[in-house]
Amino acid sequence: MQLITVAGSPSVGKTSVILRVAEQLQNAGRKVGVVKFDALSTSDDQLYAQKGLPVTVGLAGSLCPDHYFVSNVEDCLAWGERQDLDVLITESAGLCNRCSPHIDGVLAVCVVDALAGVHTPKKIGPMLRLADLVVITKGDIISQVEREVFAFHVRLANPGARALFCNGITGQGASDIARHLQAAPQTPTLSGSRLRFSMPAAVCPYCVGETAIGETHQRGNVKKMRFVDLENT
Repeated sequence: MQLITVAGSPSVGKTSVILRVAEQLQNAGRKVGVVKFDALSTSDDQLYAQKGLPVTVGLAGSLCPDHYFVSNVEDCLAWGERQDLDVLITESAGLCNRCSPHIDGVLAVCVVDALAGVHTPKKIGPMLRLADLVVITKGDIISQVEREVFAFHVRLANPGARALFCNGITGQGASDIARHLQAAPQTPTLSGSRLRFSMPAAVCPYCVGETAIGETHQRGNVKKMRFVDLENT
């Protein structure tokens, strides 16, 4: 079975891209399943089920979605094997730009929105910079010049990745993405595998339920801002 990780910020079109690509893979005779990760709730599993895709949902709740993903991805792989899948796609929750659920040896896809602005790619951390494939959505709403400029900035942020456009409504570009997914390596096990980048630190009191504001309540891994005007006094 091939495992594919798909990540991206909120509302960039991850689900639409996966639906279109999965359709291409199904047409090629591959059995595709999806694990949908989200923070609080999702109805995307209904969209996958309507297309005949085996799907299961994981909701992180109060936990960081990426920490939740890493704690459960081996069980997801076992679920995919029980479903006798050829391709298992994990869709991340809408992540902050610091997160990255990419794994060494597993094809990593990052979905970005062309409407977010040409400087957005350099603001996204390992989720984009360590991806194998960057899918750019909503390119039909901007001009050809703007599309080329956005793709150029994607390549500046990650020179080693392929940057492809995909229209989640019409499916244009999905066949190119499907070809890349078909060439992905097999993932028989994740035992001994490693993340491509570390998770954000999560050991401050607010991580475990603290709600009070003030320095007396701030312990553990706390990072404070520096103010130039105070340094000059």
